[in-house]
Amino acid sequence: MASRFLSLADVQEMLNISAAQAYSLVRSGELPAIQVGPKKVWRVEATKLEEYIEGQYARTRERIDAGDL
Repeated sequence: MASRFLSLADVQEMLNISAAQAYSLVRSGELPAIQVGPKKVWRVEATKLEEYIEGQYARTRERIDAGDL
């Protein structure tokens, strides 16, 4: 069974971005996440990451259609 929640390291690896970029995405609210446990570690629900990715595809298509690339 796949895990429901991903760590920021998982997000970083899946999006091929830096740790700082992954942290920035959740801190800004662009990628919804929760903090859990006594250490308040960030976790991203796998479905939210998929929604974020789909949204990025849509934004990219809009920019292409508008000729903004």
